[in-house]
Amino acid sequence: MDVIAFVGPSGTGKSYRAVMVAKDNGADGMIDDGLLISGGKVIAGTSAKREATRIASVKHALFIPPVYAAEMKKAIKKSRIKKLMILGTSEGMAVKIAKRLEVGPIQKFIHIEEVASPEEMSMANRMRLEDGKHVIPVPTFEIQKQFSGYFLHPLRRFQRNLDIEEKNADADKSIVRPTFSYLGEYSIADEVLIELAIYEAMKVDGMVKINNINVRKTGHGVHMDITATLRYGCHIFEVCREAQHRIRNTIEELTSINMRRVHFLVRSLDLNIK
Repeated sequence: MDVIAFVGPSGTGKSYRAVMVAKDNGADGMIDDGLLISGGKVIAGTSAKREATRIASVKHALFIPPVYAAEMKKAIKKSRIKKLMILGTSEGMAVKIAKRLEVGPIQKFIHIEEVASPEEMSMANRMRLEDGKHVIPVPTFEIQKQFSGYFLHPLRRFQRNLDIEEKNADADKSIVRPTFSYLGEYSIADEVLIELAIYEAMKVDGMVKINNINVRKTGHGVHMDITATLRYGCHIFEVCREAQHRIRNTIEELTSINMRRVHFLVRSLDLNIK
C-alpha cells in the first residue's frame, strides 16, 4: 500500500479539501480524525470530534488508545485500498499515525499551502474559532449515527461562504460542532422532544389525541413510542405514517438528534361524528 500525507495547522481547511487532494493524488482511501474513509463512506473507526475534551480528541486522532489502533489496523488490512492518505496537523503527526497503524513509510507530503490561498485558510480558521464548526469529508448520512444530538449539516448549506472550486463534491462533506466546541455544551430535555412530537402529530388530519409518548435515548439516537386516538373513518395507516414523517423530520431538523424509531400504537377511535 502506498501512503501519502496531507498536512496543515488545525482549522486551515484540510478536511474540506481532502476529497479533492486525494483524487488529484490518486488516493482511494484516507484517515482523518480517527475515521477510515473510502469512496465517500466510513469504512471503520469513530470520529475524534466526538470526544469530550481536546486532549482526548488528539489522543484519539493519533490512535494512542490501543483499542482504536487495533480496530483501524484490522480494517486497513481487510480493505482494498491501494493508496492511503493520512491527514495531520504536521508532518510529525502524520508520521506518528502511520507508525501506530503500521503503514508507510509516507512517500509524499502535501501541504495545505499548496492547495489553498492565505485568504481561504483564514476563512476556514474563522469558521472554526468563531462558529465552532468542523468539516468531516463524508456525506452527512454516513456519520449521522455517530453525531446524534450534535449540530450536523451538509456542507452545501454553507457552500457560498467558502470557495466553489468543487462543484460536484459538496455532498461529500459535512459540518459538525464537536462537544469540545468553543461555543460550550448543551442538552435537550425529553420534554422538548415530546412537545415537538405532539405539535407535529396534531397537524395531521385524523389525529384526535396523543395519549402517551415514551422516549428512549441510545448512543445512536432516539426511540419514540406513541399511543394515540384517531378519528373514526380516517385511513389509520396513512395518518400514522404522515405523523411519523412529520415528527422525525422536525426533530432531526431542529435538534440534530437522529430519530432511530417512531412507533405508533392506535389505542382508540373517536366516534364523535360532527
